Amino acid sequence: MSDFENPYQSPESPIIPDPSQSSGTSLSETMLQYLNEASPWLRFIGILGYVGSGLLIILGILFAAGMLAASAFAGGLGEFPLWIFALIYIPLGVLCILPAHFTYNFGQKIRNYRFSNLSEDLEVAFKNNKSLWKFYGIICIIYLAFIPAFIVIGVIISVAAVLNV
Repeated sequence: MSDFENPYQSPESPIIPDPSQSSGTSLSETMLQYLNEASPWLRFIGILGYVGSGLLIILGILFAAGMLAASAFAGGLGEFPLWIFALIYIPLGVLCILPAHFTYNFGQKIRNYRFSNLSEDLEVAFKNNKSLWKFYGIICIIYLAFIPAFIVIGVIISVAAVLNV
């Protein structure tokens, strides 16, 4: 019965790890190839994020300036105030700088690692990747928290609209 091994038995490992075995921190050639292929795309998306953030901020400033000019010349702000767009676009543009920064740095540090082979570059790359997904997770939590409030506001506005007809 010594030839029979229990398939449900926990695997045994030595208390002191064998130094000849890999510690799991090295990357295979295939992993490095995938990271190297992703690096230019990450930097491209990061640059597009910077450009998009800048455009949002510029649009917000233009809407604010347009409202100031319209109120100075026309004497009134009209029915729909365009400054609402400024209040939305400028903070949104500033907020969008963060994921662009994390994405660009992730791609840039992978590129640096390819040339330097320093583990610090790879660590910083993955730190930026972690920060990017943490940022998106927080944004999703905030979004999910606002959904019930928007549903309640939508119901109230709908009821008010029906009662005024």
